[in-house]
Amino acid sequence: MPQNNTLKGNHENSDLGGEEWPRSKAAKNLAPGLASLQWSPGPLGRAISIGSRLDIEALQSDQVELVSKVETKLYHRRWVMLFLFSAVSASNAFMWLQYGIISNIFMRFYNIDSLAIDWLSMIYLLTYIPLILPVLWLLDNRGIRDVVLVGSAFNCIGAWIKIGSASPELFPVTFFGQFVCSVATVFVLGIPSYLASVWFGEKEVSTACSIGVLGNQLGIAIGFLVPPILVPNVDDMDELAHHISIMFYITAGVATLLFILVVFVFQERPKLPPTQAQATARTIPPEQYSYTASILRLLRNRPFILLIITYGLNVGCFYALGTLLNRMIIDHYPGEEVNAGRIGLTIVIAGMVGSLICGIWLDKTKTYKQTTLAVYFMSLVGMIVYAATLSLGHLWVVFITAGSLGFFMTGYLPLGFEFAVELTYPESEGTSSGLLNCSAQVFGIIFTICQGKIIDHFGTLAGNIFLCVFLLIGTIMTGLIKADLRRQNANMLAKAAAEGQMSGQDYGATALISQPQTPPYQA
Repeated sequence: MPQNNTLKGNHENSDLGGEEWPRSKAAKNLAPGLASLQWSPGPLGRAISIGSRLDIEALQSDQVELVSKVETKLYHRRWVMLFLFSAVSASNAFMWLQYGIISNIFMRFYNIDSLAIDWLSMIYLLTYIPLILPVLWLLDNRGIRDVVLVGSAFNCIGAWIKIGSASPELFPVTFFGQFVCSVATVFVLGIPSYLASVWFGEKEVSTACSIGVLGNQLGIAIGFLVPPILVPNVDDMDELAHHISIMFYITAGVATLLFILVVFVFQERPKLPPTQAQATARTIPPEQYSYTASILRLLRNRPFILLIITYGLNVGCFYALGTLLNRMIIDHYPGEEVNAGRIGLTIVIAGMVGSLICGIWLDKTKTYKQTTLAVYFMSLVGMIVYAATLSLGHLWVVFITAGSLGFFMTGYLPLGFEFAVELTYPESEGTSSGLLNCSAQVFGIIFTICQGKIIDHFGTLAGNIFLCVFLLIGTIMTGLIKADLRRQNANMLAKAAAEGQMSGQDYGATALISQPQTPPYQA
């Protein structure tokens, strides 16, 4: 069978956006019965697998031409992009927790109540909700470099604003600085899965996504550990202001350095795509891509909607736990601010290990649903054990149970991102992860406020049981998600087509499979 139409893989960065790649003749000669495979008619976002009931007989073998395998390449600089982004994410995550983990100190310094301190953390969650859709539009239209650049700029500006707030009467200034930093979160939080897909091969994409998430977790870990050390609980207000000022100067210096590095080092994407799936995604001409239609397709994707809810429940519980950790520990172990930070550090370090292990496991097994469900269930078990042991009076027990909880609860983060990419391919990875994070922010605000009120009125045990109930609901809903691994199917079909391992009828299905979830080309 002739293979004259080939996808051209060797494009310069400047040509990638505007050059229309050739498509297979099979896509031009769709039988009427196969017209529903295009985007506009029929149920939006439906996956097509090898076993789909396609009317292949309507295609004659002489009407089908295969798309040759696109040239792919992995570049060494992909690791520079990944670790630079992770550092920016870590810097931003640190500033999320630098108030909450020493909340009692800042309450005394600024003479405010616990809810005001909680809002210094929750502003990160609240800002995300209205801004995520504009940022996703920017990601689709301007690219990952501009998004990361703007995010690092907001992070740097917010850090410098905080320097001017190290005085008891300047709480509004510190809140404004925290708000500016929270805007940066919208630009960086959903990037890991997008960056991994654009730069990394199919055998390392889940690991790369995990490392990207690890950057955020590393910042949270430092946020748990460093503030109690830099800002001791001293009585003299001038000395306390000096310690707070030092912490703000350090964070501003780091944020500035990272912004400069992003300006001069961070790149948009490699010259050649890293995978066949990414090559297929690149064939969508910009003028035929509709951001609004993409959002609507995602919202009609039932497995993805279930994942949005379950991801929000799990990560929302983690946000509430991180925000209120100091209050819970101090309630049972007065004067243990430093150990409260160390317990938070234990949660996140264990979660970083869990994230990395889960990422490597996914790259080797591709068992997305099974792994996600198992980790979700163990998060529930870990939360129950943590809630039951918090009040026993032994800090070493809390360290162990909190670490076990963090291993699974924080380890779930990259699993959700990668599972979403599989369920929604070839939609933008940034869009799917952005919607996941939006759900997490909504649930995070609700859980933080509700658990805080429950702790105030009924104690920490009741507050933790509140979170356990929602983790149970999330576990059940995760079991209901249909594992429709579209990205894996696309990679397998592209390889099989290129290697000539499929029959003539299957070739027709393969030629079509690269087109159904991308907008139809103009004839």
